[in-house]
Amino acid sequence: QVQLVESGGGLVQAGASLRLSCLASGRTFSDYAMGWFRQVSGKEREFVAAIRWNGGSTSYADSVKGRFTISRENAKNTVYLQMNSLKPEDTALYYCAARRIIYSKYPHDYDYWGQGTQVTVST
Repeated sequence: QVQLVESGGGLVQAGASLRLSCLASGRTFSDYAMGWFRQVSGKEREFVAAIRWNGGSTSYADSVKGRFTISRENAKNTVYLQMNSLKPEDTALYYCAARRIIYSKYPHDYDYWGQGTQVTVST
């Protein structure tokens, strides 16, 4: 089992920045690729970013490319999502997720999920 706890969400104005963190426990963190997803009530969960187990490869949704950066510190069992130039359309509940070794853009490929952290961007 892997337990994931997200933090760092909040209410910000458009153009601001936030950094989300996801702390993992329970298994060897470096065995897992990590993903960030987001979900708005009534809509499907959507891919935001993902990172390989060693940080050597990353992937981003087109909607966040150039504004968001995913990174990880395996020594701290933590993955981050730096979000810059936030827009109202970034408002969502943000989840981190874990799967073995190779990342995926599809929520159903992930084995473990956190409870989410809310990000609200006002105009």
